[in-house]
Amino acid sequence: EVFTLGTNTVTMSNYQTPDSKKEEFRKYLEKSGVIDALTKVLVGLYEEPERPPNAVDYIKRYMGAPTGVDVEALRIENEELKKEVTELRATQEEMSQRLREAEEADS
Repeated sequence: EVFTLGTNTVTMSNYQTPDSKKEEFRKYLEKSGVIDALTKVLVGLYEEPERPPNAVDYIKRYMGAPTGVDVEALRIENEELKKEVTELRATQEEMSQRLREAEEADS
């Protein structure tokens, strides 16, 4: 069955109900191992003898993510270092060219 919704033509075979989208997403999470990983980290948190003061940091550490890192500062530093590398490569190429010219002039 085909029907028009606004300016879009929709076929019933392409239409997904919200429930089917949720089910598809759940299957994706299950297949990719996300549900198992989250279950393990939550069980680990539950089994902690003393509750950590910051549960989110605990989960991040458990999952292997660094905590207390200023990601934006690292991003800025990375961009600055990329620019510096580009500039240094250009300088190195310019110096190599000058050296070749000096060697040719000496011969």
